[in-house]
Amino acid sequence: MKPQESDNVLVERAQAGDRKAFDLLVLKYQQRVLRLVGRLVRDPDQAQDLAQEAFIKAYRALDRFRGDSAFYTWLYRIAVNTAKNKLSANARSGYSVSLNQSAGNESDEPLPEPERLRDHGTPERLAATEELDQSIARAMSKLPEDLRTALTLREMEGLSYEQIAEVMECPIGTVRSRIFRAREAVLQAMQPYLD
Repeated sequence: MKPQESDNVLVERAQAGDRKAFDLLVLKYQQRVLRLVGRLVRDPDQAQDLAQEAFIKAYRALDRFRGDSAFYTWLYRIAVNTAKNKLSANARSGYSVSLNQSAGNESDEPLPEPERLRDHGTPERLAATEELDQSIARAMSKLPEDLRTALTLREMEGLSYEQIAEVMECPIGTVRSRIFRAREAVLQAMQPYLD
């Protein structure tokens, strides 16, 4: 059974009142949602709360899930919107989130790095790698929210352009543009390490 098919079975069972079926969906996606939200808000404590809030919202809205998209795409949309709402509330209240310097290290797929940084055996290489990670994290934190979200969903979560368009509720062309602009900005910040 394909993952989407198994998700659909679990969703149908959860919609019929089987709480254990939803628990299985939570177990399946909790780390991915936490990682996604953590990259957006960059505050581990807030990320935990927001991930839990996203699952609560998903559970409450489960009867409205029609299966037009994959369950995790629908769940990601809820998680992204939950994080965006919190960021907006933080901005209105003047609350600032400190930058999580390890945010660039949590990806399932390693970011491409120059040949000179691949050997992590020497202190110089470790320092250079840490400096590069911090540079990427700073560049990501300076991106507008829509660019950061699109790039995070593509590069760190591995979603397709179509899935990102569903999550962000915008056309695929807009997604492509946002990802292109975000990559350009991050590459500009990494340029000293790539020369």
